[in-house]
Amino acid sequence: MRLGLNFGYWGSGPSDNIALAREAERLGYHSLWTAEAYGSDAVTPLVWLAAHTEKINVGTAIMQMPARTPAMTAMTATTIDLLTNGRFMLGIGASGPQVVEGWHGVVYGKLLTRTREYVEVVRAILKREQPLEHHGEYYDIPVRGGTGLGKPLKLIVHPLRSNIPIYVAAIGPKNVALAAEIADGWLPVFFSPKRVKVFQQSLDEGFARRVDGKKREKFDIAPTVSIVVGDDVGVCRMHIKPNLALYIGGMGARGKNFYNDLACRYGYEQAARNIQDLYLAGKKNEAIAAVPDELVDEVALCGPRERIRDQLAIWKEAGVTTLICGTGNVDAVRVMGELAGQ
Repeated sequence: MRLGLNFGYWGSGPSDNIALAREAERLGYHSLWTAEAYGSDAVTPLVWLAAHTEKINVGTAIMQMPARTPAMTAMTATTIDLLTNGRFMLGIGASGPQVVEGWHGVVYGKLLTRTREYVEVVRAILKREQPLEHHGEYYDIPVRGGTGLGKPLKLIVHPLRSNIPIYVAAIGPKNVALAAEIADGWLPVFFSPKRVKVFQQSLDEGFARRVDGKKREKFDIAPTVSIVVGDDVGVCRMHIKPNLALYIGGMGARGKNFYNDLACRYGYEQAARNIQDLYLAGKKNEAIAAVPDELVDEVALCGPRERIRDQLAIWKEAGVTTLICGTGNVDAVRVMGELAGQ
């Protein structure tokens, strides 16, 4: 099980992310990842990190699909891969309705259809086998009903790799199955290694539908896992609970919150309901307090070094192949690097 390091949103990280990236590279980490919501974008900081490192892979976790046409994403992926000499990994996702419609001004629509079309277009562009033509529900290329001057085009530059790895962020059953069917890797959030059965049927269905012959052993399961190292487990948990409360309680409307649904699928129905009720009522501190310790321990690694060491085995056994560490603390980065090498 290799390690990644997720810097999240650039503005919320440590002041010297370059030093952190270089330390991860020195320790033998596999990859660096960046994220975006409606602040800093995922691409610019990633290129900055890549320019200050030499060998470590760099990936987006995630680039929002509704924010970019698939052609723009393919151009960006090609460019970064060339600049980094083949170190880039393209992580994409749909984001949520609040951001997609409230920020980008794009109708959220059918998640599965958009994702499938998006990956098809990106892959076709990277292969450069013929000028691009795609006429789907979401992407009509060349567009019909315009000036009539549009014509099929082919990427001008030659990609360093036509098979740049594509990762899909997913937690819903059908979307997880789609990731297993069409992607090279899966980026789950709040993944619980104790609840692999929650995802197993979806993964099996997806792999059964693959047509490219890619073996399951080559599919990268790469969750981002919050890491907090400290002597007091309770104090460490409190660093994680606010984020869980935000996502389970406030990232989505009542009845349309993917993270709340996931907590329910894990068996925390009552807690998920309480967290959401409190959060939507403006009682954020109470919502944080309502996050169960058990849920934190399932989806994060926190506490003393020895406790984290003892918990790592279950992540390996669950099939995780790249554990992406969610931390901006250099000591935590070092502890994870040491433990992974044991």
